[in-house]
Parts: sequence; structure tokens; C-alpha cells
Amino acid sequence: MALKLKKSKELFRKAKRIIPGGVNSPVRAFKSVGGTPLFISSAKGSKIYDVDRNEYIDYVLSWGPMILGHSHPRIVNALKKAAEKGTSFGAPTPLEVELAGMVRKAYPSMEIMRMVNSGTEATMSAIRAARGFTGRDRIVKFEGCYHGHADGLLVKAGSGAATFGVPTSPGVPRDYARNTITLPFNDLKAFRKICDKTGKNIACVIIEPVVGNSGCILPMPGYLEGLRKITKKYGIVLIFDEVMTGFRVSYGGAQKVFKIKPDMTCLGKVIGGGLPVGAYGGNREIMSRIAPDGPVYQAGTLSGNPLAMTAGIETLKILSRPETYKKLMAKSEALEEAMKKAAARAGVKTKFYRAGTMFCTYFTDKEVHNFTDASKTDMAAFARFFRSMLEKGVNLAPSGYEAGFISLAHSQADINKTARAAYQSFKDI
Repeated sequence: MALKLKKSKELFRKAKRIIPGGVNSPVRAFKSVGGTPLFISSAKGSKIYDVDRNEYIDYVLSWGPMILGHSHPRIVNALKKAAEKGTSFGAPTPLEVELAGMVRKAYPSMEIMRMVNSGTEATMSAIRAARGFTGRDRIVKFEGCYHGHADGLLVKAGSGAATFGVPTSPGVPRDYARNTITLPFNDLKAFRKICDKTGKNIACVIIEPVVGNSGCILPMPGYLEGLRKITKKYGIVLIFDEVMTGFRVSYGGAQKVFKIKPDMTCLGKVIGGGLPVGAYGGNREIMSRIAPDGPVYQAGTLSGNPLAMTAGIETLKILSRPETYKKLMAKSEALEEAMKKAAARAGVKTKFYRAGTMFCTYFTDKEVHNFTDASKTDMAAFARFFRSMLEKGVNLAPSGYEAGFISLAHSQADINKTARAAYQSFKDI
């Protein structure tokens, strides 16, 4: 049965007259899955509610950061008290010192860190710091990894297996993009080859240790360890973009799970309870180059603002409890088992991947190890699956190239309903 989306459709028509594409972030437009984007009026726990009063079990969770669920009462109460004291000062506060200490305890590799306002700011600033520290210009990124919309990161590979980048967006100067080298994820041979060729000119490697912007792609055994070894050999700064994996794969992120110590780490909204925030940090030698201690400039009026810091402190207090991750992993494992069983019962060939509380279903019978593999999966089948799940009250990311997430608020009843909806949706396609 089709959803009643009268108010969402009306709002979308109005929005398209005053906002590019009717949305403030492209994937929200539902272009890859079809249909009308939902306009959300409220959220609570594991549920979101649209303006037409439809209820959905939410596995998008504001693209990951709502790890406790929506509108957690402790977060809401803390924010009310903080707002009464002032929403922004443009000056240091005790809160930012407290949150930075909590983050460093979870991520010991971030000896020194700087709070910013988004994941894009974090990755952009980390790359600038790496360039300032090494005196080199070139960077390496990997196909399928998304690190925000900074100019040098909106780049695809040129011809050949390992080449200098060309812009993927108008407005990005070709001369700027050519300093970005794009390689296939999980291909250590390609990385070693480019380092042997031009390693002395590479400032940094930036990577999602688990790729969350091509679905959910896991590193193959030895891959991250190989990157760490080669980057050390050539004096290249290794940056882990844990904007998505941070506190999602484990309390200490992917670097704790895979036992890799990067030189720098980027984190996103999860450290602010979903409010606009990010952070970048690393070893003291690199971070000492950041102004005002050093010459590498980066600033932000709202960086470390009291609302985001308050929400982050309360979030990490809950996440740091020993029982929290036991519950999160148990829920994630239950969802994985339920989704795999639903596909098998319906006779649909899928590959379900999970890293901690991140997951993705690919419509394929082949393993997915990189972006090329992901792009060969059946995205038309995913689009039909997405629409069917939405009609049954389950909200997934509106793209087969995006990870899903589970929260502390998801119940066994939510998982059971999701499994029933998935079985019917698999059958429908």
C-alpha cells in the first residue's frame, strides 16, 4: 500500500523553488531510489515521524550520530540547561576541555585535538595540517571513500589503475585536483606502487578504515596494517577518517578494533550527540603546527560551542558504560541474523556486511571489497527494496551506497518488525 505523503509532496514542491533540488544535502532528494523525500516533523527513540504522521523505524539516524536514539532524555535535558546559559560565546569554555579529554581517553592516538563544526571541516583541516607538517602537496584517497565536500576531495581517478585526480564537480580547479591521487580500496599493491613512484611527494593518506559511503566495505586482512607500514617508510601522514566509524565500530572506533595507530584521526557529529561538531587530532608533533602554536591556520567561531559540547559529554558518558556496547552489539548481531534469514527465506541473493553498529545489504551474490564491486551490485533492486521497506514503516538510507545504523533505542520488537518487512520486500522484488 502506497504511503500517504500529501504534505511531504507539497513541501517538496515549495522547497524546490527556493532550495537547490528542494534539499539541503543531495542524497535527501531520493534521486537514486525514486519517490518523494520525507519531510520529518519529529523523532523519538528508534522512530521518526513525517509531516503526514507516518511512523518509521529509523536506521539512518541522522546518518549515524544518533547512536543513543533520537531525543534521548538526558541529552534533551542537558541541552535545555545549557541553552539557558547561552548558545555561543566565541570564547573558551570548560565544556570543550572536558569533551576533548573524554575523546582522547577513547582515542589515545589523538594526543592533541581541535574541535570544529563538521566532518568536512575535520578532514579538510587534517589534510592542511599534514601538508604543513611534511611540506608536501600531494595526498592519496581511495575510491568510494567520502571525506566531505572540500575541493581537493571531490576527485575521481583519471585513466589507469593509479593516477592523479580530475575534478568530479564543476568549480573544483583542475590544478588543485591534480594533487589528489585516487586508488582502489583494499589494493595494497596499487598503494605500494604509487609510493615507490612518488612517495616522497605525498603528504598524507586519508582513508575510511571501514568504507561507509559505498555501503559498508570491510578492510581485507592485512590491508590497513600494510598501509601503516608503507606510510611510515615514506614519512607519509596516515589519517583515519572515522567520521562514520567513530564510536560506531567500537568505543575506540575502527583503529581500536583493527589495532592500528594512525597519525591523525577525524571524528564527526557522534561526539556531539548529533549536533553540528567535528574534531581532528593526532600526535603532538603534527598538532603543534596548528595556530596559535604553529603556522598552519584554522579557525571557527562556533568551534567548541557549548550546546554541541554539552550533548557530546552526555553522549560519551552513556557510551562509556561497560554495558552499553554489549547491548549495541547484541542488537546489531540480531539485526544481521534477521536480515540474512529474511533474504534466504525469500530466495534473494544478497551480501550483508556489518562493522559494529554499521551495516549494508548489497543485492549481489559476489563479495564486495571496493567501490568497483559495489557499483556492480543491483542498485535497481535496492531502489525497489527501499521503497517497499518505507511503505512498511522502515526507513533506510535512500541510496544503495550508504551504510545503515542501529542505536541503543532499537528494541527486539523493532528488529522483528524490520525482519518481517524485509522478508516481504525481498519477495516483492
